Amino acid sequence: MIRKAIKEDIGRIIDLLHQVNMVHHEIRPDLFRPHTTKYDRQELENLLTAEEKPVFVFDGGNGVSGYAFCQITEIKDDILLQDIKTLYIDDICVDGNARGRHVGKALFEYVREYAKSIGCHNITLNVWEGNIPASRFYQNMGMKVQKTTMETILC
Repeated sequence: MIRKAIKEDIGRIIDLLHQVNMVHHEIRPDLFRPHTTKYDRQELENLLTAEEKPVFVFDGGNGVSGYAFCQITEIKDDILLQDIKTLYIDDICVDGNARGRHVGKALFEYVREYAKSIGCHNITLNVWEGNIPASRFYQNMGMKVQKTTMETILC
């Protein structure tokens, strides 16, 4: 059900990227443009070959209904920070029609096991303030706040 994304998945991934973008646009229209995606077809093709940026999809037999974009980072020999390998979830999406069917949970658990298998210390991600369903989901997956980004809008 969960596997690495392949080139043939790109069209469906773009559909899901649109859904994510609209969630973000509705929460922060001052930052996110409507009706677009963070990656185009060519960028996705390149991304799917990047070993340090695995993309996993949930395919229940009727096509892709969710994805997880990941990025592996490693800090070594830093003067301040401990050596650490982290899996950052850059983006995770479950199709609006598949929500409530544990697709997100399956993706998250798969990513967790993948991160463990490659020796990661932790998993990190960002959630936009106001995205209450996503925050609840990640808390239910056992995630805790690591740090907070704050802003003041000037115009």
